[in-house]
Amino acid sequence: MAFWKSFGLPVVRADDEEAELVDPQSALRESCQTKGHIESLYNKYQECNDRVNGRSKTTETCVEELFDYVAELDHCVAHSLFSKLK
Repeated sequence: MAFWKSFGLPVVRADDEEAELVDPQSALRESCQTKGHIESLYNKYQECNDRVNGRSKTTETCVEELFDYVAELDHCVAHSLFSKLK
């Protein structure tokens, strides 16, 4: 008798045919990135990043722009992500 069976834990077996799994979060992120306000936040982040990379001595970082972009993107994805999970 297997060790795990003695505890009554379920055993999960993989299917014989391995299907290509698609991450629903990645698909939703791609669709959310095309929305106007999220695209504008990404453009602000890119402008900041280009500005910082164009300088040799700067203390400026683009953390605020990055956080704004990622937070809006995740907010958009969260509206429909959990309905797509099994």
